[in-house]
Amino acid sequence: MSTAIAGLRVLLSVHDVMPHTLPQVARILRLCDQLCLAPPTLLVVPGLAWHSGQIEQLRSWAAAGYPLAAHGWQHRARRIRGLRHRLHSALISRDAAEHLALSRQQLLALMRRSYHWFERADLPRPRLYVPPAWALGDLRAGDLARLPYRQVEVTQGFIDVRSAVLTRVPLLGYEADTRSRALALTAWNHGQSLLAERLGQPIRLGIHPHDLELRLADELRAMLARISRVSVNRSQPPQAA
Repeated sequence: MSTAIAGLRVLLSVHDVMPHTLPQVARILRLCDQLCLAPPTLLVVPGLAWHSGQIEQLRSWAAAGYPLAAHGWQHRARRIRGLRHRLHSALISRDAAEHLALSRQQLLALMRRSYHWFERADLPRPRLYVPPAWALGDLRAGDLARLPYRQVEVTQGFIDVRSAVLTRVPLLGYEADTRSRALALTAWNHGQSLLAERLGQPIRLGIHPHDLELRLADELRAMLARISRVSVNRSQPPQAA
């Protein structure tokens, strides 16, 4: 869902919702609730060892108004495939960008499998798909029209599955577990914030489960504290011009 900051809409999401990250996710949601933020979208990784109690927690969050989105299958690349993946892994994603290790047909199968897991788990069907590390891989624009989602989120913004139109939306991130990542993300966030303000665009803010414990935790808390409550659905970003 969306909140507002400095006159801009903020599209808030919590990434990497997995069986072993549920305690950290719950902590983030409690903080958002304490700050009176609109419920973030929860990016769920389906292909892990979920047990019934954990799935029931997802149902409870969905019933409380937290939109669910599909986030890969296992969120882990089993191999490094080619130079592009190697560079992406070294600079950004490590082993998280599972799309970059797969062929087109494998990616389409993974994305469909991810969608149907929600059906089998008796969870709301996701309208939004977010590839791990926002790395879509070798899919073509026409491929997305064959998928059951309405939108796919990538680094640049949101792709409408039916029209293949990309709506560009700046992105903030705080997953900094090393000094170099903290410096890089600080510079990135500054540039993205200026871009959003100059263009009058919404801005995305993605929170990862351990961000409140990492090097940019204070900056993340300060950003969240500036956000006031607005009720606009996070999975419906503004249409492209």
